Amino acid sequence: MVSLGNLAARIKQRYTRRQWSTVMLIGTVNFAGAVCISLQAPFYPQEAESKGSTATEYGLVFGIFELVSFLSSPLFGKYLDTIGAKFTLTSGIFVAAVSCMLFGLLDLVIEHTEFIGLSFAVRIVEALGASAALTAAFAIIASEFPDSVGTTFATLETFYGVGYIVGPTIGGLLFQAGGYVLPFIVMGSMLVVVGVVTCFVLPASEAQKKPQASLLKMLAVPGVLLDSLVTTATAVSMGFYSATLEPHLRQFDLSPALVGVMFIISGGVYAMFAPLVGRLIDRCCYAKRVVLFGGVFVIIGVSLVGPADFLPVETSLWMCVVGLIIHGFGLSCLMVPTFSDAISSAVVAGFPDDLTTYGVVSGLWASSFALGAFVGPSVAGVLFDTVGFRQSTYFIIAVHLLVVFGTALFLCCERRPPPRKLKTKTLELSMQASLLRLEESSGGNLIANLSQDRNRSPFPGVTRNKAGSGYGSIGSSFIEVAA
Repeated sequence: MVSLGNLAARIKQRYTRRQWSTVMLIGTVNFAGAVCISLQAPFYPQEAESKGSTATEYGLVFGIFELVSFLSSPLFGKYLDTIGAKFTLTSGIFVAAVSCMLFGLLDLVIEHTEFIGLSFAVRIVEALGASAALTAAFAIIASEFPDSVGTTFATLETFYGVGYIVGPTIGGLLFQAGGYVLPFIVMGSMLVVVGVVTCFVLPASEAQKKPQASLLKMLAVPGVLLDSLVTTATAVSMGFYSATLEPHLRQFDLSPALVGVMFIISGGVYAMFAPLVGRLIDRCCYAKRVVLFGGVFVIIGVSLVGPADFLPVETSLWMCVVGLIIHGFGLSCLMVPTFSDAISSAVVAGFPDDLTTYGVVSGLWASSFALGAFVGPSVAGVLFDTVGFRQSTYFIIAVHLLVVFGTALFLCCERRPPPRKLKTKTLELSMQASLLRLEESSGGNLIANLSQDRNRSPFPGVTRNKAGSGYGSIGSSFIEVAA
C-alpha cells in the first residue's frame, strides 16, 4: 500500500520531459553566465595595473556590472511580454557571449584610457545581456512550473551560485594555460553553444499577466525592509573581495590557479553550509536570529583576512584561509534566511500568499543584492588605493556591525516572530497529499468547502494555495489552526 508521504513525493516529482529539459537548459545558462561574470577576478586587476589603471578604476569595472543589472532588470521585466520571453533569453545569451569574448581582446589595447574605457563599455553591454537572460529565465520557469516556482527558482540559484564560485578558479587555470585571452574565448564559445541549443530545444513559453504587489508597500513592511538591507550588506562584503583579494594575496607569490582557489574558499563554504542553515530555519530556528549570528561571523572572518589593525598579528596565508572559511559560513547565515523570511514577513503583513508576492520579493532580493555587489567593489577599490587592504576592512566591519545592531533592535521591538513552516515536514506532506487526492476525486471543490464554516465564511488562517506548499497551503493551515 502506498503511504501518503510517498504519494506526496510522487506528486512533487511529476515533471514532464519538457519541464526537465527546460530546467536543465536554463540551469546551464545560469551556470555558464555566472562563470563568465566572475572568471576574470584572479588576473584582471594585474592586467589593468600593467596598463596604468588604479584599484579604484578596475574596482568600478567590476562594480558597473551589478549597477547596470540593478537598473535594467526591472525594465526587462516590464517589457518581457512585448518582446517575448524566449527571444529575450536567447538574445541575452548571445549578447553576453560576444561581450565575454570581446573582453578577452582588451589585452591588445595598450593605452590606459582606451583600455579602461573599453573595459567599461564591454562590461556594460555584457551586463545588459546577462540581465535580459536572467529576467527571462525566471519568467519561463514561473510559466513552466506554476506549482513549484520556489523550489525550481532555488535550483536555478544553485546553478548560478556554483558558477559564480568556480568562475575564478576556472579563469585562473585557463589564464595559466593560455594567457589573458583563453578564459574569455572558451567561456564565450560555451555560451554561444548554449544559446544555439536554447533556440532549438527550449519550448515556447508565454508568461501569464498577473497584477503585481506594490514594491513601495512591500518595503514599508519592517521585516522585508530589514531583510533587503541585510542582503545588500552581505553582497557588499562579497563584492569587497572581488576587487581587493587578489592584490592582497600578491605578497604570498601564489600562482593564478592558487589565487583562484583562494577565491573559491568563501563561496565553497557558503555552498556547503547553506542547505544546513535552510533546514535549521525550517525546523527550529527563527530566521532573524540566524542573521544576527551570521553578521558576527562575517565580522570575525573579515577581521582575520586582513588582518584588521586592531589585531596585533602579521598577515599570513593560513590566517587568510581561516578568515575566508569563517566569512563563508557567515554568508550562509545571512543569505539563506533573508529570502524566505521576507516572504513570511510580507504574508504576515497582509500580502497575498501567491506568485505575485513571490515575484516582487524575488525582484526586490535580486535588486538589493545587485546594489550591494556594485557598492562593494567600487568602495573597496577607492579604500584600497587610499588606506590599503588592512584598514579598508573597517568598512565591511562597520557595515555588518550595523546589521548586527539593527537585527538585535528589531528582535527586541518585535512582538513575536512570524509563523514558521511546520516543524514536522512529513505530517505536512501527508496532509497535503491526502487533500490533493480528495480534491481530485471530488471535482476540485473539497478544499474550497473545507476552508469554510457552516455560514460559508472562511476559517481564520486557512487559505487556498494552488501550489499546495509553503505559507498558506491548506495542509499547513489546518495544523497551524489546530495548534
